[in-house]
Parts: sequence; C-alpha cells; structure tokens
Amino acid sequence: MLAQYVPLIWLVALSTAVALGILVMKSVTGPKRESAVKQAPFECGSKPIGTTRTRFSVKFYLVAITFIVFDVEAVFVIPWAVIFKDYFLANGMALVGFGSMLVFLAILTLGLAYEWKSGGLEWD
Repeated sequence: MLAQYVPLIWLVALSTAVALGILVMKSVTGPKRESAVKQAPFECGSKPIGTTRTRFSVKFYLVAITFIVFDVEAVFVIPWAVIFKDYFLANGMALVGFGSMLVFLAILTLGLAYEWKSGGLEWD
C-alpha cells in the first residue's frame, strides 16, 4: 500500500534537497559585502517615499477577492472538464455531473451579478 506513495516521497525529498542546496550554495559562493544601499528597502528602483501606513480603498480588496473567487472557479472547472468524459459519461452520470457544475456556475454568476450591481467592479 505504501508503494504507491514512493514517487511522491521522492518528489518531496528531491525538491527539498534542491531548495536546501540552492540556499547552501548561495551562502557559500555569494558575496558578503554589506552596505547601507543593500540594507535599504527596495521599491521599484526608487527611493522609498511616504509611510507604510497608507490606506487603500476598499474597492482594491473587493477586486482582489473577486479575482480569488474566479481563480478558485478555474481550479474546480478545469479538472471537472478533464474528467467529465471518462468519469461521468462512462458511468452514466452525465446529467448529475453536468447539473452539479451548472449549479456551481449559477452560484458564481449570481455573485458576479450582485457585485456588478453593487458597484464593486467600478474604479472611481
């Protein structure tokens, strides 16, 4: 039973070894000259202006949440579309699979319509 996890364990071990190897090689071979310029915060190549306590508009966060919602939608829809033929059609459950995805998309569409109507997509 554990034999099916061997490739996954190898992948995790290899990726951990590569990450640690990169960190070790950076510390061994990298330059170690500290200066005030290197210690200063970097912001797009220009000197920092203002404070870090600047307030953002709530609309910024609404757009960010909208992006996350529709990004999660893609995470669910794409694998569903990939397995639809092999799983739902092969098992005679095409209407169940298609109906569940229609309900999911209808809920997301209602959320988008609500946000559009409430002005969440407008940049004033």
